[in-house]
Amino acid sequence: MKTTLSFDGQAAALLLIDFQEEQRHDPLYKVPGLSQILKNAARLLETARTLNHMVVHAAYIRDFTKIPPRPFEPTAADGKPTFSDVASSLTAICHEVAPRDGEPVITKNDASAFCEGDLAARLKARGVTWLVVSGVWTEACVAATVRDAITHGLRVLLVKDACGSATSAMHKTAVLNLANRLYGGAVADTERAVSLLTGETAEVFVAERPVPILFNFTDAAQLYADL
Repeated sequence: MKTTLSFDGQAAALLLIDFQEEQRHDPLYKVPGLSQILKNAARLLETARTLNHMVVHAAYIRDFTKIPPRPFEPTAADGKPTFSDVASSLTAICHEVAPRDGEPVITKNDASAFCEGDLAARLKARGVTWLVVSGVWTEACVAATVRDAITHGLRVLLVKDACGSATSAMHKTAVLNLANRLYGGAVADTERAVSLLTGETAEVFVAERPVPILFNFTDAAQLYADL
């Protein structure tokens, strides 16, 4: 359901997930509409920086010297990772949302930004209550991070038009699936997320019960637009 939300003085942080050149240049892993998604993410980033909200970047960098291939993990013919190889220049974070000095960068060998490093501890140290999430791919690294954030007791604001995946259908169904179980959190677009970051109120979607949205191939796009 739609409801009015305000962060109401609660500490918020912005987490940008896996905005890497691979998503722009690798033909196997391109994210359609990435340019607009990056514009939305950059707007969130500018707002967070201006208002001194904590900003954290996450990057998927697969390094077999740190964590060897897992059981059944696909590898390339030369034994290297199939994507996000530590040796590839395409793991670089896109310039539109590049980190500034002092902004933590979490590098990870798996989907969730909480799987390695000290993200949870950093957020706790800053007293963060709300985690504003933007990134790619929605059904993979974004979804895993959102679920782990909830496990850590964080309220998540999922910014739907500042996330993306390999297809519109993959992205939209992922957002709907997350929205169905986003307990304690909310879904909004960039405009409303900026309002919340600036201390204003905004109308957002919250799940008033488990799985309030039942969707199918014919109505998923409209239900996504209605969030």
